[in-house]
Amino acid sequence: MVPRSQKGMMEHPMTLSLADIFAARNAISGIAVRTPLVPSPAMTEVAGAPFLMKLETTQPVGAFKLRGAVNAVSRLPEGTKGVACCSTGNHGRGVAYAAHAKGIRAVVCMSQLVPQAKVDGIRALGADVRIVGRSQDDAHAESIRLCESEGLIEISPFDDPHVVAGQGTIGLEILEDCPELAMLLVPLSGGGLAGGVALAAKAINPAIRVIGITMDRGAAMHASLKAGHPVEVEEVASLADSLGGGIGLQNRLTFDLCRRHLDDVILVTEEEIYRGMQSIYFDERMVAEGASAVGHAALLAGKLPKASGPIATILTGRNVDMAAFTKVVTGEDVPLGDVTVKGQRHAA
Repeated sequence: MVPRSQKGMMEHPMTLSLADIFAARNAISGIAVRTPLVPSPAMTEVAGAPFLMKLETTQPVGAFKLRGAVNAVSRLPEGTKGVACCSTGNHGRGVAYAAHAKGIRAVVCMSQLVPQAKVDGIRALGADVRIVGRSQDDAHAESIRLCESEGLIEISPFDDPHVVAGQGTIGLEILEDCPELAMLLVPLSGGGLAGGVALAAKAINPAIRVIGITMDRGAAMHASLKAGHPVEVEEVASLADSLGGGIGLQNRLTFDLCRRHLDDVILVTEEEIYRGMQSIYFDERMVAEGASAVGHAALLAGKLPKASGPIATILTGRNVDMAAFTKVVTGEDVPLGDVTVKGQRHAA
């Protein structure tokens, strides 16, 4: 892969290979952990096939984003003054953690839509936080400005081959633990996770069905795939806030990866995400973000195609706004900007 330039921008290659993902696994070993793949008896009963959960919630920063961040930071040129990034929360945590481990400065730019709990968590890891505008695009513009004015190097949350390769290590682990997997459900946002995991999974087993799942409002990658090119969407508040943000009109990597390797994209409503979060809490006894719950949400809503064998989903993170989470698990209404998700009790 092509190294970063001293100006802080990345010259992206046109392709990413399985070899890059194996190299990333070596680079992140000892900082990001190999997470467990565990069965869900409750969802197995619903699916009529073995249903497995990849617990990225057990990473040191509580989310999968640590993998890509560590791999990207490990590739920085000697003498790097610091890094900057834009984030909806979890990427910022990963970059802050990885930068602290390397002893360099990290600046994380976020929009006003990011929950305060995620902002506080990033500050606690020693990063400088900048709150800019009301969109990921606004935060990204500030990240670029910092790189140009202060000599920092940008680490994209998704459109960076080192980041994508790091996220792709999840696919390696899942297929090693369950070689007979028939369907893999991947939360879909900017495509760093979905593109990397799908590339790894398809390279190992071309017959596996990889499905991206995202919210039905403000889903940039889905809209872009439908249009045939990257497009902008209006960002809105969501229970799956980690899936918010655009993919960049100049996207050079993840749009193509998702277009080539995802078999389908499924949209879930806020009400369905709400039920998915409840299911993970009550049936799995776990705390997880709304983005982690989209696989459960799609299954419970009857939106998944029939699988010929085991199904796996990725629980991407646990860094949820606990005030909103408490409303969900107690069956209360949850206001999300101009809409309110009506409360509903979990059916035992």
